[in-house]
Parts: sequence; C-alpha cells; structure tokens
Amino acid sequence: MTEAYKGIFPIAPTIFHDNGDLDIEGNKRVMDLMIDQGVDGICILANYSEQFLLTDEERHQVMLLSIEQVAGRVPVIVTTSHFSTRIAAQRAKAAADAGAKMLMMMPPYHGALLKADEDGMIEHFARVADASGLPIILQDAPLAGVNMSVPFMVRLAKEVPLVCYFKIEIAGTANKLRALIEAGGKAVVGPFDGEEAITLMADLDAGATGTMTSAMIPDLIKPIVTAHAAGDRKKAAALYRDVLPIINFENRQCGLRATKSLMKEGGVIKSEAVRHPLVPLHPKTREGLIELARELNPLALRWGK
Repeated sequence: MTEAYKGIFPIAPTIFHDNGDLDIEGNKRVMDLMIDQGVDGICILANYSEQFLLTDEERHQVMLLSIEQVAGRVPVIVTTSHFSTRIAAQRAKAAADAGAKMLMMMPPYHGALLKADEDGMIEHFARVADASGLPIILQDAPLAGVNMSVPFMVRLAKEVPLVCYFKIEIAGTANKLRALIEAGGKAVVGPFDGEEAITLMADLDAGATGTMTSAMIPDLIKPIVTAHAAGDRKKAAALYRDVLPIINFENRQCGLRATKSLMKEGGVIKSEAVRHPLVPLHPKTREGLIELARELNPLALRWGK
C-alpha cells in the first residue's frame, strides 16, 4: 500500500439546477474549488452528497465527471455503500476502474431493522475488497443504526486488511478513536474524525490523523490539522476556536445545505437546490450562516467572484 492518507478529505456536495436536474458544470466547478481550498483528497457520493437522492445512473455520472475533473490532482474517495453485497461490490469495482483511490462504506443496513450480523458484515466487506482492491474507510455513524464495537472493528481490519481506515462520528468519538488505535495497532492505518469536525480537537488529541468535513471551509480547517500534527497544539486550539461557531451552526442548524449556501453566495454554483423531501434553509437560518462566514472570509465566499 502507498503512504497512508492523512489530512483533510472533505465531502463534495452534489450540485443541482433549480429544477432538480444535475448541474454538470456546477459539479465540475466544485471539484476545482476544493482543489484550490488545499484539500488532501475529495470524497464523493457520501451522505452529505445527497447520495440517497440520486439514481444509479446519476451516481455513475457524478463519479466519472468528478474523477475526470480532479484529474489526479488529489485522491478521490468514492462512497459505495449498499445493503446488497452484490451491488456494493459492483459499485466498488466501477469506482476502481474509474480511478478512485479509496472507498468509503457504511455497514450494510436498510431502514431501521434490516442489518447484517458481525459475520455477515465481514463477508460483505471482504467481497467488496476483493472486487475493488482498494483501501476502504469504514464509516461509523448513527445513520446506519449499527453498533460496531472496537473489538469488532479490529477483527474486521485484521480479517479484511483493506478495511484499514475508520471514520468515527458517534457520541464519544474521541474515546472510541483512542480505544481503536490502541487495540488495532498497525491494522488501523487511518483513524479519521468526521461529523463536520464538530469534535475535531478532541479527536486529534485522541490520535486522529485525518478528518472528513464538509466542503464549506476546509481551507480554514486544514491549518488546524497541520498545526496539531506538527506538535503545535496551542496554535491548533486557537484556530479551532475561530471556526467552531460556524462548524456548530452547520452541524446543528443547516446540515448538508450549508456548503451549497456558501458556494452559491460566493458564485461557485448557480443554485443551492436540494432534492425533495429535503427543503431549502429558512432565509433567517441562511442569513445567520452567511453572517458567520463573512467574519471568516473562506475561499468558498470569494472563489467565484
């Protein structure tokens, strides 16, 4: 395996026209913006990309155009989660064939009740790994409703070595990261923070070597990760204090819509539309977000003007 991926790997939003159709040029512009934001890699087709609102054909189209537009400038991670092992493996092979460098996957689930047991999850990931040959970052998030213990994650990493990155975004993330790193040793190549970096400092202190934020302000979050990795925790903490209000606002008030609102405000994209049943931000909520952003002047507010 190549050198371990570290740093900031934000989730790219999927851009639509006001009528809900895919905006091909808008999606390409997002890739270019993210490169200019200084990201270490880009993750596409994740939950924050509205992957659950895309058809299979649209997923494939977004994957191809994103990888083509990035053109090797940074690694692209493709989310290939599905309850069906067969479909997840097919998606994984397609991603590998297209030039993806890593996969992101949640454990197999469907709705609130359909889940695999631990043996089933290991078989699921093993088949995906065999189909793609790519490293996999396991997403441990409440959305799946699947409780994955540290011993299980370590077992998974040892039985399916390509599952070697772990994005933890549950309550008590730092404690779980710390326990996973200690128990997994070298099998845990990349312990990652997530959930818009709402717990970033605690997670970095626990040993996280990467973070998977939104694409809203990665240019302002990367210096935190860089300073902490260099041993300058005081600088990292000061930088984190500056951006924590807007991260909190995004996490608690806006969700995935925040990134699109900033990009629209900054002329990156023409529409911040989300697909129904998601609804646009309330005007007052959007106003509060932009007010916080203007104090920080992130690249997303300037790039398209």
